[in-house]
Amino acid sequence: MAAKRGTKTSMKNMEKELLCPVCQEMYKQPLVLPCTHNVCQTCAREVLGQQGYVGHGGDPSSEPTSPASTPSTRSPRLSRRTLPKPDRLDRLLKSGFGTYPGRKRGALHPQVIVFPCPACQGDVELGERGLAGLFRNLTLERVVERYRQSVSVGGAILCQLCKPPPLEATKGCTECRATFCNECFKLFHPWGTQKAQHEPTLPTLSFRPKGLMCPDHKEEVTHYCKTCQRLVCQLCRVRRTHSGHKITPVLSAYQALKDKLTKSLTYILGNQDTVQTQICELEETVRHTEVSGQQAKEEVSQLVRGLGAVLEEKRASLLQAIEECQQERLARLSAQLQEHRSLLDGSGLVGYAQEVLKETDQPCFVQAAKQLHNRIARATEALQMFRPAASSSFRHCQLDVGREMKLLTELNFLRVPEAPVIDTQRTFAYDQIFLCWRLPPHSPPAWHYTIEFRRTDVPAQPGPTRWQRREEVRGTSALLENPDTGSVYVLRVRGCNKAGYGEYSEDVHLHTPPAPVLHFFLDGRWGTSRERLTISKDQRAVRSVPGLPLLLAAERLLTGCHLSVDVVLGDVAVTQGRSYWACAVDPASYLVKVGVGLESKLQESFQGAPDVISPRYDPDSGHDSGAEDATVEASPPFAFLTIGMGKILLGSGASSGAGLTGRDGPAAGCTVPLPPRLGICLDYERGRVSFLDAVSFRGLLECPLDCSGPVCPAFCFIGGGAVQLQEPVGTKPERKVTIGGFAKLD
Repeated sequence: MAAKRGTKTSMKNMEKELLCPVCQEMYKQPLVLPCTHNVCQTCAREVLGQQGYVGHGGDPSSEPTSPASTPSTRSPRLSRRTLPKPDRLDRLLKSGFGTYPGRKRGALHPQVIVFPCPACQGDVELGERGLAGLFRNLTLERVVERYRQSVSVGGAILCQLCKPPPLEATKGCTECRATFCNECFKLFHPWGTQKAQHEPTLPTLSFRPKGLMCPDHKEEVTHYCKTCQRLVCQLCRVRRTHSGHKITPVLSAYQALKDKLTKSLTYILGNQDTVQTQICELEETVRHTEVSGQQAKEEVSQLVRGLGAVLEEKRASLLQAIEECQQERLARLSAQLQEHRSLLDGSGLVGYAQEVLKETDQPCFVQAAKQLHNRIARATEALQMFRPAASSSFRHCQLDVGREMKLLTELNFLRVPEAPVIDTQRTFAYDQIFLCWRLPPHSPPAWHYTIEFRRTDVPAQPGPTRWQRREEVRGTSALLENPDTGSVYVLRVRGCNKAGYGEYSEDVHLHTPPAPVLHFFLDGRWGTSRERLTISKDQRAVRSVPGLPLLLAAERLLTGCHLSVDVVLGDVAVTQGRSYWACAVDPASYLVKVGVGLESKLQESFQGAPDVISPRYDPDSGHDSGAEDATVEASPPFAFLTIGMGKILLGSGASSGAGLTGRDGPAAGCTVPLPPRLGICLDYERGRVSFLDAVSFRGLLECPLDCSGPVCPAFCFIGGGAVQLQEPVGTKPERKVTIGGFAKLD
């Protein structure tokens, strides 16, 4: 009994999982949308009707039909819903939306039915067939039926054939799609007829087909297309739309999904304590959110009140300044007004002057009239050049609050910086890792950045992934020093301002060189025809300018003229360990050879002009060993990669006895495109040199090398060409120069 009560409680708790998101009632004939959500077929038809789609309500055969199917005997939902009339619907004549009267099947722009899913709030494309192309969720129907039976939802199921009042149904018939009492079942399934062979079932309100049928071909589904994530029948399987798709039998898909679901459910049931702990944490977070929200409201209110107080203080100050200006002007105007009133006839000043003029005693008149004349003169001048002593306008006291109003209008909460975008064109790894990024447009500014990086080619440690971190990086670039060689690093960056930290950028993966980087400069003292070689001031780039002599020589090639090879060497020799360097070759170069060789042999061989058209010199061999007459076991003193006209030549020598072998690259005797940068990795102890794509670190060629003495980088030119060494990321280390038989420190 306890187990039965527990089952009923469990069924009762999952009631919200069985409600249609449209009508909020139990599912009836639910359809599975492409977004994996479910909706009742009737509700889906109504939604499409409201959207303006007419004639896409689904397959009529899927509607419940029975000998007694009348509007009064159907689901209560159908009796109280009014389907929209087609003549009242607004038809949206857009591309991919609305109806197209008279449109032929297979038109150039077929109609695409868009269904607004009420669960995920997304627009789901149903194709041309609309609901008719969807599968019914028979499993969900069975769960709903078991739920109804367990909790007695809806009361007893009544017979659909009885006259009122109907009796309680005792049997159901899948073929007739109706429920019957005992008497009605016998009446509609008379003995000796074909209907007598119908197998009775338990009474139900939803009749399902025996198996899941393909909506396109009405055949039972037997396979599952992993590419389309859709069940298919035998006819669907051979259609062109599924050609090249991964199709598996439905039994395999059933077992795989069942195992996954069982495993996930077992994990959840085995971690109920963790779920409860997380629930408590979420509840605590909810409480903190309420408190923090209230505090944020108070802080905002306080700040706004502070702004109001500042504005009120400023208002009082400005009004006081206007009041003082007004009083000062009024005082000046009052004095001027009083002075003009004294000029009126009968006033004090005029009357006094008239009385003074009556004086006949000359000395006395002069004594009294001197001061009076000055006052009368000033009054006369003021009368002739009248102008108010002060202006009545207060335009100079007007305020321009446009900027302040804009600031107040734009007053908003601080936002964290958006996820930065790493500039992959400027981000690279060489002797160090250089990371460059930028903020997206309209992103709030960042005060500083945090960089996280880790190696991905090391065994994973138990626990959370450990990142190395660089805090408070200013600017939009950073240098990560001393990376491990031959490794893969993943890097990401995020910004920070007063509002907090933003989201991380997308991860970028960088390969570091397979060996420590060798830093060197170019030294052309040992090449022939040095006037044709132009080395840059920083000694990191060289260009070969053929000039007129080569053109004249090319004109006389058929007469046996010899073309010379121009060579430039690195000023550093390798005597131990592994070394790596990279360079970029101009794709327009006619013929360039990039490689290494013994320092002594290079100086000896290139003191004179080699004969490039002699049988002993093969510019297309893929390498120049200079040891054709030696034994097969002897390693060549040189190893070069031949580049010309934007191609790399992997000549026949790559598979010959000279020992040149391709690794992770194309077969010998062909050409491959020239990458943006070439990498050279020299293993002195093993006597091997590898040529790589310096961007992806894909191997191009590997060959042996005689390492019995110091080995130098070398670059050969025939015709025009240019080579640029990879610039070091950080400061250049101290270098030891060995070219010319002497050593010194730069």
